[in-house]
Amino acid sequence: MRNWEKEKEKRVAFIRDLLATSGAKGVVFGNSGGKDSALVAALCSFATDNVLGVIMPCHSKRNYGEDREDGLAVAEKYGIETMIVDLTKVRSDLLEAIQTPLQSKGALSNIAPRLRMTTLYAIGAERGYLVAGTGNRSERYMGYFTKWGDGACDFNPIADLGATEVFDFLRYLGAPDHVVNKAPSAGLFEGQTDESEMGVTYAEIDAFLNGEPVSDEAKAIIERYHKSSLHKMVMPTVYEEK
Repeated sequence: MRNWEKEKEKRVAFIRDLLATSGAKGVVFGNSGGKDSALVAALCSFATDNVLGVIMPCHSKRNYGEDREDGLAVAEKYGIETMIVDLTKVRSDLLEAIQTPLQSKGALSNIAPRLRMTTLYAIGAERGYLVAGTGNRSERYMGYFTKWGDGACDFNPIADLGATEVFDFLRYLGAPDHVVNKAPSAGLFEGQTDESEMGVTYAEIDAFLNGEPVSDEAKAIIERYHKSSLHKMVMPTVYEEK
């Protein structure tokens, strides 16, 4: 098990150094009410007083209820400034402007994360803040994030932590119990949870990444997700004269 006090010190120093070298005035992040954003919130709040968490409900009823309340609880716990930006109408207006009905779940569900990241970068540019990413190692390996959406950021202080390590770190930092204990969910549509959508648990993913045995079924799912999402891990392919 990691020394969480040492991990806290190292990550806080990383954020402070990044702010100093970049000349940025603070940090802005998407406060989703989930575990990853809660951990990023805590670490950033230890590094600087200038932290803004933006709660961005978009279409899903859960965004207006459980997620919003958990986001506010995290902000209160760590003394973080909060802004609420409702993106539901923006999403509706975009779908209307496109004019062609979007039928695939991927096309529809990826809109909200990209609108949220656009919002964060707009606010960050105005304030001179860096945008903090909130994706963990398990999600990144699986490609379980939206390209140019929640996968975009200026820095990420938790990208090396597996999902189960995030849970342990949050418990060490005294995060609100409901945030720590609720099922991980991107909140993209009603009833969605990460593990049910992927068909594999975070415990199995982390075991696989740590070289521990997992079932053949879990291994196949993890390898399939990783292989199909490799394009998310690199910069765009560009033409080069040969």
